[in-house]
Amino acid sequence: MDQHRSAPLSAFLLHHHQDPARTTTIHSPAAARLSCKSLTQSSYDHHHDNLLYSPSRSSTNSAAAAALPPPCSPDSPWTLSPHQTPSPSLLYHCIASLHRQDGTIFSIAAAKGLVFTGSESSRIRAWRQPDCSDRGYFKSSHGDVRAILAHGNTLFSSHKDCKVRVWNITAGPENFQARKVANLPKNRSIFKFPTKTTSFKHKDSISCMAYNQTEGILYTGSWDRTVKAWRVSDHRCVDSFPAHEGHVTDLVVNQEDGCVFTCSSDGSVKIWRRVYGQSSHTLTMTLKFQPSPVNALALSTAAANSSCFLYSGTSDGFINFWEKERTSGRFNHGGFLQGHRFAVLCLAAIEKLVFSGSEDTTVRVWRREEGSCIHECLAVVEAHRGPVKCLAAAMEIEKVVVMGFLLYSAGLDQTFKVWRIKIMPEEKLEGTTAIVKVVSSAAAAAEYEMSPVLSPSWVEKKIQTNSNPFSLIN
Repeated sequence: MDQHRSAPLSAFLLHHHQDPARTTTIHSPAAARLSCKSLTQSSYDHHHDNLLYSPSRSSTNSAAAAALPPPCSPDSPWTLSPHQTPSPSLLYHCIASLHRQDGTIFSIAAAKGLVFTGSESSRIRAWRQPDCSDRGYFKSSHGDVRAILAHGNTLFSSHKDCKVRVWNITAGPENFQARKVANLPKNRSIFKFPTKTTSFKHKDSISCMAYNQTEGILYTGSWDRTVKAWRVSDHRCVDSFPAHEGHVTDLVVNQEDGCVFTCSSDGSVKIWRRVYGQSSHTLTMTLKFQPSPVNALALSTAAANSSCFLYSGTSDGFINFWEKERTSGRFNHGGFLQGHRFAVLCLAAIEKLVFSGSEDTTVRVWRREEGSCIHECLAVVEAHRGPVKCLAAAMEIEKVVVMGFLLYSAGLDQTFKVWRIKIMPEEKLEGTTAIVKVVSSAAAAAEYEMSPVLSPSWVEKKIQTNSNPFSLIN
């Protein structure tokens, strides 16, 4: 691995006392101790049943590997993008690396100057943006936290019992409080007979959530292949419909028109619209370009030019994207972004940027050219020692001025990292094809050779999986 590609990491090793916790008790954070200790390798055996793996694509060695840009000053923490030389389009820097024994982080949410992480420890931890100093945690007694979603002062969390908890978050300069305000669905009283409302509960793990801000509707997708819509004002389920033939892996909502996008392990992406004047939803379009399972979705909209792009990350390592027609509202397939070696497990979109986290341990940063479908890969961030499980992105604003972007990533190495990203102004390149829709196989092969060394235990598991594709099926 070329040393010029690696951003210096500030490793924070945080220790916490294992005090008994009640459901709504807030635990003050323990003192953080700075450590230069490198990340330890950890086993991922008991996490692999939650991922949709794909066999690696073969690549040939290329003698025409692009030269890396010159390194920054030794005193500078910034890392140049390896894709643009001598004028880089992107600078990135890891400002925090947190390694804990809470287990795998399944989800990340950012809102109101805080970042929340949900893990298999049943704890939801809060961190201050952007330095990720510990603000404490609150704990639910209902198992691991599969998905979390933040909106304003409200936080939604899904748990092992297939229910959603609604929390009210109050964060001051020094204190932090969380109060549980509801369960979705509501707990049934022991003095009442079962009613049809008991069918509103998901029958399997809730894998994803999305919130329609205009309508006040929370959508939950589950491994039971259904999607449910909850009215947050009175905590009622207003609709439940079978969405896919496989696990629902992710969903997003277009805040402009209320359309709901769902994806599944069955390899399809579907678009749903709420029936006018009713609570029910109807299927308007099915997008299926490749048979590979779809693991993640991201939506990029711009009110200025009414553009709308939908991205889907699949288990074959590709990112397909669709563009919405302004007149008909249909989504047309615009192409795919190639570069990841293994499955794309998570996506995040903000402005014209798209971030993709993969099983190959890297995070790629893509930029869409203004007014076109052309995308450019700005950087390949060697993020973790294991598959990147989840991402979240936010703008870094100081005095109403956008200073850059903050990217939060979590991997199966039980590490949570924060990246500060600066994007340089776009340069119009004439007479060149440096910006392409699809990365060529030769360029991809050169990039693969510079990938970090994977964890031996994970590689061994990967080899066993490729030789026996049914070994991960329960």
